[in-house]
Amino acid sequence: MNDKNRGYVVTHQHGKVANIEFYHPASNSLPSDLLDALKIQILEAGRLSSINCIVLRSAGDRAFCAGASFDELLAVHDFQSGKAFFSGFAGVINAMRTCGKIVIARIQGKAVGGGVGIASAADMTFATKYASVRLSELAIGIGPFVIGPAVERKVGQSAFSYMSLTPDEWRTADYAYQKGLYNEVFEDAALMDKHIDDLTMKLSAYNPEALARLKSVFWQDTAHWSRLLEERAEISGKLVLSEFTRNAIDAFRQK
Repeated sequence: MNDKNRGYVVTHQHGKVANIEFYHPASNSLPSDLLDALKIQILEAGRLSSINCIVLRSAGDRAFCAGASFDELLAVHDFQSGKAFFSGFAGVINAMRTCGKIVIARIQGKAVGGGVGIASAADMTFATKYASVRLSELAIGIGPFVIGPAVERKVGQSAFSYMSLTPDEWRTADYAYQKGLYNEVFEDAALMDKHIDDLTMKLSAYNPEALARLKSVFWQDTAHWSRLLEERAEISGKLVLSEFTRNAIDAFRQK
């Protein structure tokens, strides 16, 4: 998918590295069609024996990902469409978890909601000092249910609870680094990219079977996530229909 007006997801292979880039004009937010394309391309890269690792990135030099599409959220009016809406990020997280390849996330700017989920679901995550994070879902009457397992796995229960219950507050890239969400933080994107290039070159030389087995070890005890994230999408799909949430969304819409 490559339509700059509507957004795109595109994969470029360089040696044994699959670079998967997404873009959307609304601060790299991800509507359902882009989430589906992202999931498919992650899984396709995972099936290629010529690939040793995947780098997930977004276009531009500002926001990494503003989360789910707010336009689609406003259009949800029944449980099934609500569940489907919130299942989008579940599909991407589970693809990152099960693809069999080491996944690196490149976070050049702010990450909100589902964007934090993507950053958390990577095996390694690198960021610039501008890559602050926020779990904003509670502010509109829902919660970070679908991305919660991935975020909590990285930052721990205490930090996840704190971030979830303070949806209006940004946490700095240094905070994310201290909590384990980011592996390293760089002064700018050029330094980050140099580090990622050097790292992926090394990963390309390693035994792919050993990398795949390490991936399994990293994600042990998460086999139940396919059902867990579906259940979490059901929670959000119900909450989005509540009077409280509809009023919160309307208030947000009028800002």
